[in-house]
Amino acid sequence: MFDSYEQLEARFTGESDRAVYSRVDNPTVREFERLMARIEGADVSAAFASGMAAVTAAVFSQVRPGDRIACVRGVYPDTYRLFERVMKPFGVAVSYHPVEAFENDPELLRGVRLAYLESPVSITFDLLDLDKTVAHARRHGAVTAIDNSWATPIHQRPIAHGVDLVIHSASKYISGHSDVVAGVVSGSAAAMQPVIDTQVPLFGAKMAPLDAWLLIRGLRTLDARMERHARSTETLVARLEDHPLVDRVHFARAGAVRSLKGNSGLFSIELNAAVSVRAFCNALTLFRLSVSWGGFESLVFPAAIGKVQKAEGNSMAEFGVPDNLVRLSIGLENAEDLWSDLVSALQQGAAA
Repeated sequence: MFDSYEQLEARFTGESDRAVYSRVDNPTVREFERLMARIEGADVSAAFASGMAAVTAAVFSQVRPGDRIACVRGVYPDTYRLFERVMKPFGVAVSYHPVEAFENDPELLRGVRLAYLESPVSITFDLLDLDKTVAHARRHGAVTAIDNSWATPIHQRPIAHGVDLVIHSASKYISGHSDVVAGVVSGSAAAMQPVIDTQVPLFGAKMAPLDAWLLIRGLRTLDARMERHARSTETLVARLEDHPLVDRVHFARAGAVRSLKGNSGLFSIELNAAVSVRAFCNALTLFRLSVSWGGFESLVFPAAIGKVQKAEGNSMAEFGVPDNLVRLSIGLENAEDLWSDLVSALQQGAAA
């Protein structure tokens, strides 16, 4: 509300930055954005109503018909669908490459407008050397954007390594309580200006004030929660790597690349051929079947389910994710209880 014509006029002429409409600006959302920018090491953050709204805002702010996007292989499935079902029909060329190509091929990003990255990559958790990739991108004038939901700003700050735009599904670890759907994009003032000018006011996917309040609550415990997630996960990964019914563990280890300072609770395992994925998942009692992750509860998601999803553009099938792969999200429960649940489910899966 404004007390006078003059106050309203000052807002619309840019002489005042007073909040005018919650779709564009809200004090609670603004405080969440300020906190995210601070912990991410960014100049500006913009909050959105979902992680995919944040991805869409980052992408649409940078590319136009005729541009090219180079994306990591194995990218989050709905990001893949955005590229395949929306960007390509709008005349944007999209190609997919393994992390090694971004690191070791200096010419990969020639003529590319946007390098879209994840590190670690969804489901297989391959790590990317951000310093090498950013150096190649700058040489060719490409903008870099990365989904940092796995590591959070606690364990990885891509802006410190030169990345232009950092994206989070704030529904995951930023919230931590499985009660918010939200997203956020952060970056330098220059990189964020197109997001602020067009995506925030015109796409209509603005975060609600109550969600911002809940996310501010989540940020207060983010450091402590990430420490607990990491500690339990490191224990379980070490044991699963030695278990005879597990063929392989896909886990992004802190220190494997310079940017990654700590671990989170998300990884995947490939079950031995003797283990029924269906029976293993059904035998779990503490782990719940779900497509999400990053909350207080432990979750399991089988890749075989993702591969049969009846939707055009299936990244798991496209990029050869094996049917015996199962993604685990380690919550805040007691690690020994979770280990007992996994061992029991592996045994039941082998007996099925």
